[in-house]
Order: sequence, then C-alpha cells, then structure tokens
Amino acid sequence: MADRRGPLVVVGSVNADLVLQVDRVPAPGETIGAESLDTFPGGKGANQAAAAAKLGYPTYLVGQVGSDANAEFLKASLLSCGVNLSFLKKVKGPSGTAVVMLQPSGENSIVIVGGANQHTWSLGADVQQSIMSAGAVLLQREIPDNVNEAVAKVAQSAGVPVILDAGGVDAPLTASFLPLISILSPNETELARLTGMPTDTMDHVEAAARQLLQHGPERVLVKLGSQGALLVTGDATTRVGALPVAKVVDTTGAGDCFTAAFVVALLEGSDPKEAMEFATLAASICIQRKGAMSSLPLREELTAGWG
Repeated sequence: MADRRGPLVVVGSVNADLVLQVDRVPAPGETIGAESLDTFPGGKGANQAAAAAKLGYPTYLVGQVGSDANAEFLKASLLSCGVNLSFLKKVKGPSGTAVVMLQPSGENSIVIVGGANQHTWSLGADVQQSIMSAGAVLLQREIPDNVNEAVAKVAQSAGVPVILDAGGVDAPLTASFLPLISILSPNETELARLTGMPTDTMDHVEAAARQLLQHGPERVLVKLGSQGALLVTGDATTRVGALPVAKVVDTTGAGDCFTAAFVVALLEGSDPKEAMEFATLAASICIQRKGAMSSLPLREELTAGWG
C-alpha cells in the first residue's frame, strides 16, 4: 500500500453530533442535568474524510445526508475541511444524529440514530469508478455492512486496499467480508466483541488480533487509547505508545483521527511504524479540543518532518 498516490475515498456516515456536557452518565431510571448542549458535525465517515483532508490529502466522501436543516450545516462543515463532496447524496428524511454524553474526564457515551446513513444506498458507475481509481478506500460500520462489502468488492477487483475501522454497529463481520479487508482497525472493546476473546492485557490484545488475521485481513491495527496502538501482521507485531497531553478534553473523534492519519501516512509512503507515530501525534492534538470534526488538526499543527 505504500506510496499509492491516488485520492483517498471514504465511504461512510455523516451525523450531527448533539453533545451534552454531563458530570456522569445517568444510572437506569435516573434523571440528571446537563451543563450545556452543543451541535457539532460528525459521523465516523465524515470525521475520517475531514481528518484526511485537513492533513492535506485529496479526499472524497461517499455518503448520504437527509433533507432536514442539518444537511446544509454538515455539507458546509465538510467543505470547510477541504473534503470533495461530489459523491455526497441527499435523501428524504432526517440526517444521521448522534447524542454524545461527554464527561469531565473527556470520556464519552454515544447513542446513534442512523437516519440517512441507513437509507437505501446505490453505488452508481461514477462512484464505482472513483473507488477503482483510489489510492485506498476507508470504511466504518455506521452504514449497512452490505454496502461496505459491496464497496470492498469493487475496490478489491481493482487492487485498491480497503481499510475498515470497526467502530459502529456491534455485530459480527461476515466470513465473506473479512478477506476483502487489507487493514482492520478496532479498538480493544471492538476487538473483544469481534473475537469473543479477552483484551485486558497486551498479550490478550495480540492473541485476539492474530485470531482475526486467520479470517482474512492482511493486518489488524488495534487502537488502545492511552496505551497507544498495536499493529499485528502475519510475522510481526509493532507497538507505539500514546503521547502525553496536558489535558484530555474530549475523546470524540480521536479514533477516527488516528485511523485517517494512519492511512494518509501510508499513502504518502511512510512505513507502518512511522504511520502509527504520525497518527498518534494527530490524535494527541485531537483529544485536547472539544468536538469531533472541529477538533481535527491541520497539517501544519503536526511537528515538522512529516512533509
């Protein structure tokens, strides 16, 4: 995958994030107050496309917004990040929405209403051509898995690498989908759900990642939050630690930032460890600011030496 200079094509979700600032997540049957309510552009597909574009890489987003007031807000936000929206479709009904409960520690709990992201999808000839001419295709799981699998088949037919961020729906990946994936990137919780194995220690994480490798992906990249990241291939394991930050403000979108930055670095010719370090730096900036898309760093904010 190194040094493929075609554009990055992201196929995925677009959401309006309603962020509630709370002291803690309410217990069942409990009502608590929120300090504030803010609306931010988000969705895993939109976040990853925006992250790549803000890092200066040519990026297309294939996605869907609704016919509500949020649609124009979301489109304007993506355009301001430099994302090409030639393949963003408008459908009837509401846009996707996420309700984010943000705690003082920066940790969050999220409830998603799929909206336009779950509407009927159609991969026209123009979209398929963009996929086939891409440097890489980046997917997540906030749109139907059958759409992701169809995209992956088109990409594989043209030799285009497919990266799947496992965030989104909590459901198994089909046996037919897994062999289409070049890089599968879960966090430790998603890894445990996909494999049914513990992920409490680094040895557990590596063992679970290797179990996934047996089902088809070429590499498994595990995002470990404050513990960094682990990349597992058939014959090697690479670990990169997280960078210290002054204060974690909001972790929303940090995983999306990491995945997108990792793919951008690979497309630009970095080796996997360098790409992990680049992605870790980008994510460390992201978590120090509020919001998902609004917290994504610009290229010039990253330290010198990355181009």
